[in-house]
Amino acid sequence: MKKRLLAEWEKQDGVLIAWPDLHTDWVDILDEVEACYLEIAKAIAEYEKLLVITLKTEDLKRKFNENRINVSNVLFFELNYNDTWARDFGPITVKTSKEFEVLDFTFNGWGLKFASNFDNELTRRLFQKGIFKNSKLKTLNFVLEGGSIDTNGKGILLTTTNCLLSPNRNPEFTKKEIENNLKNYLGVDKIIWIQNGHLLGDDTDSHIDTIARFVNENTIVYVSPPEDQRDPHYDDFKKMEEEFNILSKNFNVFPLPFAKAIFDEDGNRLPSTYANFLIINEALLLPIYNDMERDDKAIGIIKEVFPDRKIIPINSIPLIKQHGSIHCVTMQLPQGILSI
Repeated sequence: MKKRLLAEWEKQDGVLIAWPDLHTDWVDILDEVEACYLEIAKAIAEYEKLLVITLKTEDLKRKFNENRINVSNVLFFELNYNDTWARDFGPITVKTSKEFEVLDFTFNGWGLKFASNFDNELTRRLFQKGIFKNSKLKTLNFVLEGGSIDTNGKGILLTTTNCLLSPNRNPEFTKKEIENNLKNYLGVDKIIWIQNGHLLGDDTDSHIDTIARFVNENTIVYVSPPEDQRDPHYDDFKKMEEEFNILSKNFNVFPLPFAKAIFDEDGNRLPSTYANFLIINEALLLPIYNDMERDDKAIGIIKEVFPDRKIIPINSIPLIKQHGSIHCVTMQLPQGILSI
């Protein structure tokens, strides 16, 4: 039975997030990052269901009401979790002619970098709660994070060699075997491997959603090289741009600006990027970084490639302090899958 990995711009029932709390890595900037999460939650709940994993449902409901978030569109689930990167431990959904397959890939903390024991159980725990209809759960002994793949919904997958071939994910498989597994699990026909493009401060080994995204079945946006040739990213992203120039023979490609350099208090570069946007029903949440010139340029490009969606810019500096952004903390669920 032919299966299909759905594109993010297809109709959705909802979006899954996990809330920052004292037990997560956000503890040092909890107030700052929670304000960002509230902004994300408010935007999503205006358009579709928001599923929130939390340890404190009543406290969070109160905060949502105080911030005028549409609580009637929010579902709360009290489950243990390590951290809040729902993109990478959440369910990856494929559709067959009769049902959905909720794919529960192994999540090992981005190649054994961070604790992941509870996060790795979350897809199964959610499935056990009966929130998915017309679905079967497939738990797979294969490491894959949602941020490491992107699809045009028509059988083409975009990914990176740095991530999927990293030694602490699936070392027992060759590149060809990984390709075959992806085609089998996800129902894709072709895989485009990007070999360059790594942001300093990125813990994910170059997730594709930090550097390039499909925006429709024939169009890709990618992060262009920084304007300053002295920037340590320049050579790597120039090589990546050459890869997308080759892909432009078969796809429309649009460059996104390279986001401004942002550093933590210890002087470490943080992985700011405009590619880490979230597409939802009728809207798009775009990370911005208090840089009017580049932010406005990115907004303009995204409006050009998404003319029918409302573009909602969200200051994502708090998110990149833990090395991720809007797409990293969310996972969309396609239309027809939620039983609630």
